[in-house]
Amino acid sequence: MISATVDRPAVLDLIGNTPIVRVTRLDTGPCELFLKLESQNPGGSIKDRIGLSMVEAAERDGRLKPGGVVIEATAGNTGIGLALVARAKGYRVLLVVPDKMATEKVVQLKAMGAEVHVTRSDVGKGHPEYYQDLAASLAQSMPEAWYADQFNNPANPLAHETGTGPEIWRQMRHRVDAVVVGVGSSGTLTGLTRFFRRADPEVKMVLADPEGSILRDLVKTGQHGEPGFWAVEGIGEDFVPPIADLSGVKEAYSIPDEESFATARELFRAEGILAGSSSGTLLAAALRYCRAQTQPQRVVTIVCDTGTRYLSKVYSDPWMFDQGLLKRPALGDLRDLIARRVEDGAVVFAGPDDTLATAFSRMREANVSQLPVLENGRLKGLLDESDLLARLHAQRGGFKDPVRSAMSVDVRTLAPGAALSELQAVLKQGDVAVIAEGGRFYGLVTRFDLLNHFRKGL
Repeated sequence: MISATVDRPAVLDLIGNTPIVRVTRLDTGPCELFLKLESQNPGGSIKDRIGLSMVEAAERDGRLKPGGVVIEATAGNTGIGLALVARAKGYRVLLVVPDKMATEKVVQLKAMGAEVHVTRSDVGKGHPEYYQDLAASLAQSMPEAWYADQFNNPANPLAHETGTGPEIWRQMRHRVDAVVVGVGSSGTLTGLTRFFRRADPEVKMVLADPEGSILRDLVKTGQHGEPGFWAVEGIGEDFVPPIADLSGVKEAYSIPDEESFATARELFRAEGILAGSSSGTLLAAALRYCRAQTQPQRVVTIVCDTGTRYLSKVYSDPWMFDQGLLKRPALGDLRDLIARRVEDGAVVFAGPDDTLATAFSRMREANVSQLPVLENGRLKGLLDESDLLARLHAQRGGFKDPVRSAMSVDVRTLAPGAALSELQAVLKQGDVAVIAEGGRFYGLVTRFDLLNHFRKGL
């Protein structure tokens, strides 16, 4: 149990003063492009700044008292920033997050001692299960709670007006032509707009917005249609945040998910900087802006958070293929439905001489219920949970036995050219279809894979 203390935790002094690096291996047109590495904050994101600013403002004005509860609605990074600060100071932390949030963020929040409530991401503001409305409702039901409310909290943009902005100005030696930012709560955009309006009114604010968000159209035309869905986390909105100041935005780009994710991966390959999906959106917009210029400019954008929070998404080929964010050449047969293909090196399998303990460990790590058994790339059998249970029930301690002792060898397979109706018939009888021909194994197709195939076709 961490108790509240009047001493300032030392880790909080590490927030801010993050480095800026120049992009050297991507095409930036006639411009110089610089990245502010907010991923270097102790909590791994730019949101550490507002976590500290909002908590200490609430302490100063008496809204947050010793023994209090910090509540917030967050796509993850604000929650981590708040948890970092609030747990270090001894507060209980309760966070409401949408269900599209990366697993790594939820795991980190829980490891920090935060209580996490996961809610729906397919409903809008005003719905009781919308993450902001649910957080506000929880705060009202707890007298000792303080609702951080980043979307309305003036301490949010203040963190960037007094911290991030002056740092960029100093690090760039007062030579900045444009700053590319995204909008989640809008604290970064509003704070930087206020700072640069004083420091140099000629600095252009450029908006990077996920396709599906309403903000780009609002900036460009003054109107917007119905919001869509986007996979990028942390930025883009279906409403205009109350603290948003869009008046300084001179250019705005709508970036598709596919471009955002691809740009984040390219940043890692080319520059060695591991960043999240929102950073991919910002960088994609910054590159578009830079390449559109006819005269040299010095442009700054932000690496909002670390990519270690997105290893199961942005940097996972199977997940990217499932979401349609990575494209493979279409083969025109059942191989197009396989999420983990042999030729991609993505198949999780066991060998016939591996132990059942090894096979079970691989099942758990990959979160699958069956494994193909392969030898020299050829299918020898199939091992699923029922095979393991039957073997272990018959022989206690059988985890040391080889996979061949428990695997099913009478495996019904489908050739790649089989009809979709044949696949559906197999899936009705079990959980998985084995795609193989002439002893050559191509991969497994599950019911989820078939559902995903239909979803991507809509």
